[in-house]
Order: sequence, then structure tokens, then C-alpha cells
Amino acid sequence: MSLLRRFGFVVRSWLNALLNRVEDPVAELDYSYEQLRDELQEINRGIADLTTQKKRLEMHRERLRAAVEKYDEQSQEALRQEREDLARRALEKKHATSDQLAGLDEQIDRLQATQDQLVQRQVDLRGRIEGFRTHKETLKARHGAAEASARVAEAFTGVGGDMADVNRAIERATERTEQMEARAAALEELEASGALDDVLAEGDEIDRELDRRSTEQRVDRELDQLKTQLGHETEGSQSVDVDGATS
Repeated sequence: MSLLRRFGFVVRSWLNALLNRVEDPVAELDYSYEQLRDELQEINRGIADLTTQKKRLEMHRERLRAAVEKYDEQSQEALRQEREDLARRALEKKHATSDQLAGLDEQIDRLQATQDQLVQRQVDLRGRIEGFRTHKETLKARHGAAEASARVAEAFTGVGGDMADVNRAIERATERTEQMEARAAALEELEASGALDDVLAEGDEIDRELDRRSTEQRVDRELDQLKTQLGHETEGSQSVDVDGATS
């Protein structure tokens, strides 16, 4: 063996020995396990934030529903007082609020679907973490047993050189490969569920004009219905008064 080759062999042996002392497969397994637990905490926080947003929208939806009922009552009372202008304004507000309410229902449904997906991912990740923990402890026990067996064999045979290093390198490679496979399988559950689409996007002027015209037509139809209903009520009350006077 030439001097240069011998020098290269010595350097590689020294670097290999240094890495063996620095690397700790057991510590790496524990660190990976803690990382998975951190990912689970992130999902938990995401679910909590999403649920909070959904509850706030649901509260806002209840306020809008109450407003729709109030505008409906106002329109009827305005007609009883022969204030058609006020009745029209109340109905316009009612339909505008109803449109907001429909958009809000869509947002809440999307939030609920996203929440359900996150909860399912949470359950799946918890199962994978438990499986990884069992596998990790098994590997740690195997690693400890292998190290003890190697030390006993070295002490008994007096051989502790290259072959022992090769065996330990194979063990570390196997453990690290299995560790990363388990980690990759667990992290698959953390793929992004997709951002919520922006809602209530405004259309162009033609769309807004068509929507406004449609609302006006709905207001006119409902106003006519209220007039008819109010007329029937008035005729009924007059008939009762006439009958009473006749009797």
C-alpha cells in the first residue's frame, strides 16, 4: 500500500470514528418523536382557531336572521300606517340582509368541512404517533441489546476493529431508515387542506345592476302581496262591523 493510500485510509477511519461518537441513533429517534408531537400540537391549535372563527360567523348569522325578521315586521307595520315608502325601504333592507345571510351560510359550511378534515387528520396522526412510539422503543431496545452483545463479543474474542464498526454502521443505517420511513408516513397526514376561497367576490357593473333589478322585482311582488293581505284584513274587519251594526 502506497503512503498516499495509507494516509487516506487513516483519515477515513478517523472521520468514521468521529461520526460514530457524535451520532446517537437513540437520541435522533426521540427527537423525531418530539417533532411529530409538535406537529400534532400545530393541528390542535389550527382546529381551535378554525372553530373560533366558525362560532363567530354563526353568532353573526343569528344577528342577521333577527334583522330579517325585524325588517319584515317593519314593512307590515308601515303598510298598516299607509306608509308605502317606509315599507319599501324595510323590504329592501330585508332582501339585502337575506343575501348576506346566504353567503354567510356558505362560509360556515366550508369552515365546517375544513374542520372535519382537520379532526380526521388529528385522529390519524395520533394513531401514527402511537405506532411510531412503540416502534421507537422497540428499536431502542434492539439498539441497546446489539451494543451490549457487540461489547461482550469484543471482550470475549478480542476483536473490536473494522468488523464491529461495520455492524454498528449497518444497525444505525437500518434504524435511521426505519425512523425516516415512519416519520414520512406520519407527516403525510399534515398535507395542506387548502386555503378557504375568498367569498362574496364582487361582480362587474352589469351583474350588480341585474342583482339590483332582481331585488326590486322581489320587493314589488312582496309589496303587492302585503297590500292584498292588508286589504283582505280591512274588508274582513268592515264586514264584521256591518254585521254587528245590523244585528
